[in-house]
Amino acid sequence: MGRVARAVNIADLRRIAGARLPSVVFDYLDGAAEDEATLKDNCQAFKNWIFRPRHGVELKSLDLGITVMEQRLEWPALLAPIGYSALMHPHGEVGVARAAGRAGTGAILSTISGARMEDLAATGTPVFMQIYLLAGREAGEATLARAEACGVKGLFLTVDTPVAGLRERDFRNGMNELMGRDVFAKLPYVADLLVHPGWLASYLGGARMTHLQNVVTEEGPLPLSDVAKVLSRSVVTWDDLAWIRRQWKGPIAIKGILTGDDARRACDGGAQAVVVSNHGGRQLDGVAASLDALPEVVRAVGERCEVLMDGGIRRGCDIVKALALGAHAVLIGRGYAYGLAAGGEPGVDRALAILRADLVRTMKLLGCASLVDLDESFLQRRIT
Repeated sequence: MGRVARAVNIADLRRIAGARLPSVVFDYLDGAAEDEATLKDNCQAFKNWIFRPRHGVELKSLDLGITVMEQRLEWPALLAPIGYSALMHPHGEVGVARAAGRAGTGAILSTISGARMEDLAATGTPVFMQIYLLAGREAGEATLARAEACGVKGLFLTVDTPVAGLRERDFRNGMNELMGRDVFAKLPYVADLLVHPGWLASYLGGARMTHLQNVVTEEGPLPLSDVAKVLSRSVVTWDDLAWIRRQWKGPIAIKGILTGDDARRACDGGAQAVVVSNHGGRQLDGVAASLDALPEVVRAVGERCEVLMDGGIRRGCDIVKALALGAHAVLIGRGYAYGLAAGGEPGVDRALAILRADLVRTMKLLGCASLVDLDESFLQRRIT
């Protein structure tokens, strides 16, 4: 844990996570689809913008507070949904939620999770729910009823996953075999697990996921081994948004938007927010970096709904750049997940502390005292 406490940036936490996890788990977290071009572009897009600071400015106070989907947060970053979090560390999503609450923000629970939404809501942290309709509308109705009953603050309907992207690292490392029921299919990958005894002990001790606790059918929670099979039968359409809007009275965000046309359609369907996202490069490789798609979406929706974004955020200065280009707030994914993998709940604490300190320092060095004052005048395109 000392290494985690001494980490000064997210790259440090990534290195620690890489040493702790077997390749199959680390590459699931770290990798993306096909050539991973979009994964790289997500990070590079932030480097294509440089700052234009205001010097000689006295900042007597710094206001980072913001309201996102009707929830007041202490800074403009929610924790994005990350599937299979319990594989990264036994603390899993409940530990992530507790860390988010201490950091003054909220957490979004992935559908691909072994944690019950009720357990996250019990932490007192603002908890949101990502939605895939994996088991059809009837099971979806039960999920929405549970979410309302336990105090989930809003839904994030993910629209960019009609099928799973081809994550070649997962294929080579045997991710499907690790998640499957066939013990013998795991044998070719056992050597990698055995050289990570700490992780293996936590996995055998109960960290492994077998069912999705928030997708319940007549037979019970959906088996994890069935996810790939049902995913292709659960394509989310705009008709589903209309149906969910009738079932759910709270805020809804549409996650996976990359064009102005789709953003306008989400607003027309009653969404309170859209998330400019390419799924961290994990779905269709070769699409626009989220930051590059952001201005088109901002122009398309105007003041009609909140525009959030994710993808490529590794430092607090990346958050500032996204906000300056029009994002209302951001979602942090790998940035905190590396911390979880490196050191569990304290690792998430450290990741969020790093990012928030970066954000504060960047705002002060820019000479910008408030998120309200942050706009594109603080940026310029890098000259290549």
